[in-house]
Amino acid sequence: MTALVIAEHDQHGIKAATLHTVSAALACCAEVHLLVAGAGCSAAAAAAAGISGVSRVLLVDAPHLADGGAENLARQILALADGYSHILAAATACGKNVLPRVAARLDVAQISEISQVLAPDTFARPMYAGNVIATVRSADAVKVITVRATSFEPAAQGGGKATVAILPASAEDSRARLVSRQTVASGRPELSGAAIVVAGGRGLGSAENFKLLDPLADRLGAAIGASRAAVDAGYVPNDWQVGQTGKIVAPQLYIAVGISGAIQHLAGMKESKTIVAINKDPEAPIFAVADYGIVGDLFDIVPRMAAALA
Repeated sequence: MTALVIAEHDQHGIKAATLHTVSAALACCAEVHLLVAGAGCSAAAAAAAGISGVSRVLLVDAPHLADGGAENLARQILALADGYSHILAAATACGKNVLPRVAARLDVAQISEISQVLAPDTFARPMYAGNVIATVRSADAVKVITVRATSFEPAAQGGGKATVAILPASAEDSRARLVSRQTVASGRPELSGAAIVVAGGRGLGSAENFKLLDPLADRLGAAIGASRAAVDAGYVPNDWQVGQTGKIVAPQLYIAVGISGAIQHLAGMKESKTIVAINKDPEAPIFAVADYGIVGDLFDIVPRMAAALA
């Protein structure tokens, strides 16, 4: 059996979520191939060749693959699908957009957000915000899988010696095209892959008060996240949201400020290595998962923490 992993990249390097997905693929199959599709992405393919456990890198370089559109990427995967027993991608916005299209065209059931590989055809995946772990066995000839990256250790970079095969691109799907893209430049680490996350909730009270987290995050070199309640209240942008319907994170340190700990939020961060909770309510659910809890006024505690780290 051979697995095909769909790489996420920035044309120059491979994103961290793909390294975790490679580990999941290796638990399924002895041989793992990695697809690097894009435009001007030979540097990303070279980086992929160094990932431990990857035996072959498939490089497809074409202008219509530059924006990572789901229609064109799915078509490319389908052109290469023959001969693979497993097709995997990280359960990111990209993976969730592309692989359902692939599964539908292959007429198989997609298996979403696996957290453990029990056998090549059997997987564990969380349900109901992580309160239930389902065991799923697939009888399909091809297993199409998205991987909860935080549940798997990353494959090592630098030790692999995979061959790079340059393949022709499939025909362009002209039914959809990228009209525009708006990106926000930030000097902070990317939220999904950050080693430290400082997250705020509705307890901060306003968008202006959310800036209280900046000095603490700056001292720690941390990314800033938020609960859904804070996002829905308009305090911060949607892409800061951590939780079941936001980003799944598992940093070394997660500091939850003014977050009560609704089950949907816990589903997105409870795998963090160390959790520190700051909340004035001693009965807040967040304390049930916290390694360290501080009961008190966040408007007093957070500035003192930042000052102590100065």
